[in-house]
Amino acid sequence: MTEGYIKTILLSPAIAEITFFHPKHNSLPGHLLAELKAAIEISSTDPAVQVIILKSGGDRTFCAGASFDELIAINDPATGKKFFQGFAGVINACRKCPKIIIGRVQGKAVGGGVGIAAAVDYCLATKFSAVKLSELNIGIGPFVIGPAVERKIGGAAFSQLALNANVFQSAEWAKSKGLYAEVHESTEELDTATMNLAKYLVATNPEAQRELKKIFWAGTDDWDTLLEERAAMSGQLVLSDYTKKVLKQYS
Repeated sequence: MTEGYIKTILLSPAIAEITFFHPKHNSLPGHLLAELKAAIEISSTDPAVQVIILKSGGDRTFCAGASFDELIAINDPATGKKFFQGFAGVINACRKCPKIIIGRVQGKAVGGGVGIAAAVDYCLATKFSAVKLSELNIGIGPFVIGPAVERKIGGAAFSQLALNANVFQSAEWAKSKGLYAEVHESTEELDTATMNLAKYLVATNPEAQRELKKIFWAGTDDWDTLLEERAAMSGQLVLSDYTKKVLKQYS
């Protein structure tokens, strides 16, 4: 439990539910990001699975982003690039998955957590699911997750989140920008709505869903290269004097 987990269960033969959990506010270290990427890819290729629900464990924070402990330990560009490619792998796994992925966001999303919410095809949340891109606070930026977030909410809203990095925006703000499709009053209502959508999609034509998914993600074929380049950019910046000085406060 102290290391967290990735768990996939079948809610029905056609609905796979993938859950990630880490005791530190569902922050995701490298090994969990790799396992999450693999879990998405496995469900992507399972012929019985038609719809995937992506969620986190616990009642509060959806995802606090990347592991701060691992961030502090970066001492060279190669390690930095590998660290930031963790979220790139998850985003690209969502992008390439031919099945519809429903996001279930029960609480706050920070940094890479916003990237995951942006990478699913339809995202439902509770009113407690405020969002923040906090990267600029430590001297870097939301470079790797940026393409996914900007694709979903547009350039103006993305720049607002990226620059006002110390402020949470509400779940209703996120809905108004298109990050969340629905905002519910409680986790119970969220779970009901999530399952209702999943069951509805299972009853529709999977071939039509696959074609829709291609349309949703049109123009992103270069993301394998783009996100790798962004990871290298972040891996270099995290070694800057500014960032190292900031990170010393947390070590």
